[in-house]
Amino acid sequence: MSHRTAIVTGGARGIGAAISLRLAADGYSVGVIDLRESDTAETVNAITAAGGRAVGIGGDVSDSEAVATAVATVTAALGAPTVLVNNAGILRDNLLFKMSDDDWDAVMRVHLRGAFLMSREVQKHQVEAKWGRIVNLSSTSALGNRGQANYAAAKAGLQGFTKTLAIELGRYNVTVNAIAPGFIATDMLRATAERMGVSFEDFLAGATKEIAVGRVGYPDDVAAAASFFCSEEASFVSGQVLYVAGGPKA
Repeated sequence: MSHRTAIVTGGARGIGAAISLRLAADGYSVGVIDLRESDTAETVNAITAAGGRAVGIGGDVSDSEAVATAVATVTAALGAPTVLVNNAGILRDNLLFKMSDDDWDAVMRVHLRGAFLMSREVQKHQVEAKWGRIVNLSSTSALGNRGQANYAAAKAGLQGFTKTLAIELGRYNVTVNAIAPGFIATDMLRATAERMGVSFEDFLAGATKEIAVGRVGYPDDVAAAASFFCSEEASFVSGQVLYVAGGPKA
């Protein structure tokens, strides 16, 4: 494991930060990518303080040149990446009749184009190494969610993207899976609560009533699933979507 390098996009906070820390604990060197390099400092410092290796990089995952530069920087600093977690995402929620062209396009660029560009760049190293793991962050919103036509479509698209890459890359010993979190307590959801005019505590309490296990999820819950998908033990699991949602989803 000591020679393996992982890249986590959107790794500055929330789910991305939790996954970065978990993979570092698993023995990976971690390239933490977010829009601004300064935002990655907390995650990088936490990894290095625990004895791991990490580098923070600022870059827009929807820009092909920025992606190529980011992957090259990780390669030079930590070694060729053979694990990729496509976690970067944004919200531009609105009802369909209020949703602007920019609202739609921005979400598609980050979620779908970003995952495509990052996967295309990293797979070069995976194919050469004849080993790799790609984990895409989908969502229970892929099943449909009011006010999220753009986000739901992007997250559903990531599931199709996952299954296709699993077919294409399997011959190179590269597995590709997706995690679809349910209600996870993050700053992104805090912003949603503020936009709805309710306290974050009331927002969490309301969500808890609808979750079978009687609690909301936390970033570490998602990180545990990512850790499994990136492990040697998961070498015969590919093209799957795991709902980390505290109950059944269909």
